[in-house]
Amino acid sequence: MTWLAAATTGATPGAAGQAIGYPTLFLLVFLGALVPVVPTGALVSSAAVVAFHQTAPLALLFVFVTASSAAFLGDIALYWLGRRGMKSKNGSRWLEALRSRAPEERLSQAQGKLADHGVAVLVLSRLVPAGRIPVMLACLMAEWPLRRFVRGNLPACLAWAVTYQLIGILGGSLFPEPWQGVVAAVALTVAISAAPTVWKRVRS
Repeated sequence: MTWLAAATTGATPGAAGQAIGYPTLFLLVFLGALVPVVPTGALVSSAAVVAFHQTAPLALLFVFVTASSAAFLGDIALYWLGRRGMKSKNGSRWLEALRSRAPEERLSQAQGKLADHGVAVLVLSRLVPAGRIPVMLACLMAEWPLRRFVRGNLPACLAWAVTYQLIGILGGSLFPEPWQGVVAAVALTVAISAAPTVWKRVRS
């Protein structure tokens, strides 16, 4: 990945490198939305660090557009596949994957909040670690049409991209070398993702 290689070496990617880097970022974030094991937040933060250290004035804007559009399209594709699974007698592997990543307790909470607050819960779900899948599954079980999910998911993806890009900008501004900012941004995103699990274990 060109922009990540640039971060580790301290170099600034040229136009050709950027042309490769942005599609790569799009593909990884899109796949991360479909298969929720790729740390997409850390990818966006790392890309933002590199963009922050570039002289190109629109680099950060390109990262934002690339990340938000990839996340949006990936979510829509996953929701569409989930709807197909809900309508099928035998379900689908995508629907089973969603259910396997949504514990009953979190799914029940998501269903209750979705019934009370509607689209607002969908917007917030992308900002809460491990909150996206339970809320998406709750939308599927509530039989939300794709159009309604799209309307709520658009601001959710925009807010998500802004949040993790700001984390990257913070990391990039604190350190002179891009690789140092990437390490700080990745560490922060991992800490944010792990915080709910740690807090739950502390309480129990």
